[in-house]
Amino acid sequence: MHKQGNSPFKYFVGINSLAQIATRDDRVCVLNVLGGESSDVTPVSHAFSGGNVVFGTAPGKGGQMLATPAGDVPVYNNVREGLEAGHRFNCGVVYLPPSAARDGVAELIRVNPDLRKIFIITEKIAVHDAREIRAMGQQAGIDIFGANGLGVADSWNRVRIGGALGGDNPDDSLRAGSIAIFSNSGGFSTTIAQYLRMSGWGTSTVISSGKDVYIHYAAPEFAFALANDARSKAAVLYCEPGGYYEADAQFSKPVVACVVGRWKSRLTRAVGHAGAMAGGSDDAQAKERWFMEKFGVDQLFTPDDPCCSAKGAVVTNIAHIPAALTAVMRANATMPDFEPEGSLALKPWFGSDQGIELPSALAIPVVSAVAPYDEQVSQVNRQVGSIAPRQTLKDASGASQMDAKTQVSSLHGTSMLEAATRSLEANVSLALLHEFGGENDEKLINVAIGASVNLHGMPELAAAQAAREAGNAPNAILAAAASICGPNRQRAAREAVKWLIDRFSAAGLARAHDEDFDLDLVDATGSEAFFGDARDPRAEAMLAGLAARGASSTFVRWLTSRPAHPSADAVLAAITTTLAWGPLMRKRISRITAESLPWWSMLIGTLIGASADASRHGPDGFSGFSSAEVLNERSVTELCFAALLNLKPGPEDLFTFKTLAGLLLTNGPGAISAQGAKGAVSADGPESPERVQLNKALVGFLSHTGFTHGGNGYEGIAFLIDAFKETALDNPSRPDHAIDLRALAERSVEQYAQYKARQKNAGSLDIAKLPGVNHPVFKDRPVNHDPREVFIADLCEKRGEYNVFHAYYRELVQALFDAGVSRNVYCVNVDAIIAALLLKMLWQPLRRGDLTESDLETAAFTIFLYPRMLGCAGEIDDHLNRGRNMDTRTPASQCRFVA
Repeated sequence: MHKQGNSPFKYFVGINSLAQIATRDDRVCVLNVLGGESSDVTPVSHAFSGGNVVFGTAPGKGGQMLATPAGDVPVYNNVREGLEAGHRFNCGVVYLPPSAARDGVAELIRVNPDLRKIFIITEKIAVHDAREIRAMGQQAGIDIFGANGLGVADSWNRVRIGGALGGDNPDDSLRAGSIAIFSNSGGFSTTIAQYLRMSGWGTSTVISSGKDVYIHYAAPEFAFALANDARSKAAVLYCEPGGYYEADAQFSKPVVACVVGRWKSRLTRAVGHAGAMAGGSDDAQAKERWFMEKFGVDQLFTPDDPCCSAKGAVVTNIAHIPAALTAVMRANATMPDFEPEGSLALKPWFGSDQGIELPSALAIPVVSAVAPYDEQVSQVNRQVGSIAPRQTLKDASGASQMDAKTQVSSLHGTSMLEAATRSLEANVSLALLHEFGGENDEKLINVAIGASVNLHGMPELAAAQAAREAGNAPNAILAAAASICGPNRQRAAREAVKWLIDRFSAAGLARAHDEDFDLDLVDATGSEAFFGDARDPRAEAMLAGLAARGASSTFVRWLTSRPAHPSADAVLAAITTTLAWGPLMRKRISRITAESLPWWSMLIGTLIGASADASRHGPDGFSGFSSAEVLNERSVTELCFAALLNLKPGPEDLFTFKTLAGLLLTNGPGAISAQGAKGAVSADGPESPERVQLNKALVGFLSHTGFTHGGNGYEGIAFLIDAFKETALDNPSRPDHAIDLRALAERSVEQYAQYKARQKNAGSLDIAKLPGVNHPVFKDRPVNHDPREVFIADLCEKRGEYNVFHAYYRELVQALFDAGVSRNVYCVNVDAIIAALLLKMLWQPLRRGDLTESDLETAAFTIFLYPRMLGCAGEIDDHLNRGRNMDTRTPASQCRFVA
């Protein structure tokens, strides 16, 4: 083993000073020079260092060249070939895979007697191999750096060997100065150098020590070389948990130590650079104590509490390094190397507060980016709306999700419990615009959708009525209407939306209903197709509806300010662009979504209308409402109720209806209805939005919806009708109904117990469960609750709303337990709530004979279709924006043949 005469170490250390680590005289050979990392990094190092790489190796690729800004670097099959060609080098850089690193080091040492330094970039070298590498270096008298490092750099000599210290432009970070850096992290080596430069401190030598289990050139060696380097007045150490190198280092110059990784002490296995595990005495807090003892300080340095000494300071945040260094050097009567070159304050190139009013301390001003990023940022800022990355969406969604713990689904981050407190028109906004919007938005939605509800004389109504008279289920009836409502129906409106977005964004419109916006700023070129010489009755009706409701829209104001008469398509485009503008400017939705809104509004209105018999569509009104009333006064919620029951709803009816609709808005991405919709989009190729037909996607949802879909719907209603059929119940909303619910529940329990006994005696294992009772997630406690049912019960109680069917269900689960039929008190689940809410609305029409039980089943089915149509619209739009082609295909490995 070699031993230096003036070295304080018991093992070989050939380097006496940091100035010797990377010099202009060093010549470099790179192993695996054509590998992915080396071929990117080596050309920069070679040029920065004045051409210090003499050759590289790549087995089987001898004779090739690595192009660099400072000339081509020759490539040989092995090191010996390069030496035989006349090249000489004293430094080797190893980019080989972990399994080959040991042999690469052995080859360098064996064939080159001039070798003095090796820099190992490879990470995760086996401990056994690291020991052999160490032994070979000691035996041959060679200094080894790494492994798992980014090499070294010298700012004074303008030399970089191995790795990417300083990035693609080392001069940006590595300005000559008085501070040495020794870092376990390669990336942070550059970051720290940049931070120091911003505060007026330059660097001498920067060493990325790496952080494999073995660190060959470690903190003790660095401290020795630092002491002998006249250029370096102080040092910064970046340390991670694992190893005792820092404890053994003896520093004679000031040091700022940044110790990170406290969180690793909670782990149970080795991770990250350090390989540190919980329970060791070399964790982050231990290292903090070592440095505090060395520096004579009793706590960490922070800007608010700048604890330091002339020997040094300890920080845990790299952003605090410059301030700590300046404080330590001030204690040593030493000023920075040069004037600060910048600020570490946040300098955002982009800014979006999502419409939130921020306090001045948080409202950080956006700054102009440096070239060439400034032009790129400018192009991005001109982009209107969001662009989602394409991804596989089989059994996944960017719109909806289900909380496995609470069983509460959500749409665009809003739970269905919250949606149940909102109107149907607000939920239209949630599904398509990702937010509920405000009162003005609801007015606009009511007009946009209301304009398409009356289908008198339309082929959509003829198709729906033909399907109805043929005995089809409600979903097939609506699918027949949707099939007619194709892209040509509103192509002009969608083209108008594109024009409006382009011209108004160019004019700088910030808010969609800005009464002070100067309409003359809008370039009207190309808008001639939106206007005609004669009045358009549909356009006039929609404009009258907006005026009657007091709706505000800059786009509508622009339309009505023009000398000609706007078309119905133009008015619809103006309404939907107003709705989309805020989310579009905040990049919550994409242009695809905004441009699809006229089609969506027409589809939703058409399907609401198609759910009502043709006899309820007339030239002057729909389902008891006049045409003017539909557009000027009525909400989407009211129109849905009227279409469903041919009744004008009261306030209590609307509350029940909207609560039910909100609960049913989505059941998460795994629902069969959502899968049908997503499959239809995927079959068209969502990456080509112009090919996707929204009506066909809705047909996919409708065809995947059946009578048992949406929980126990009709089964729950049938159960409740049977339970109450012999009572004199008149109004389910009145708590003074005089019905003994407990006795009613006990009778149901007795009947169910007898049924179970008969099934068991007959040897049948197929025992039907009571609909709306129990839930696999909410069970096994003495008394169980479904949080969704509790939420609805609390909501109704706060409003003073009563539902006898809900009250009966609560008596039923207690009676099941008291009779010994259940071993605990089952929960009343959300399906019972759906059935109770439905029957509450339908009970009186049923008792009067306005509805038959068949009508009731149809109504129960149809009322589910309304909200789920909106939830699936959200899924379709999400899939259109982010889905990949054919991404709902099931892998062949998951498919099987059933005999």
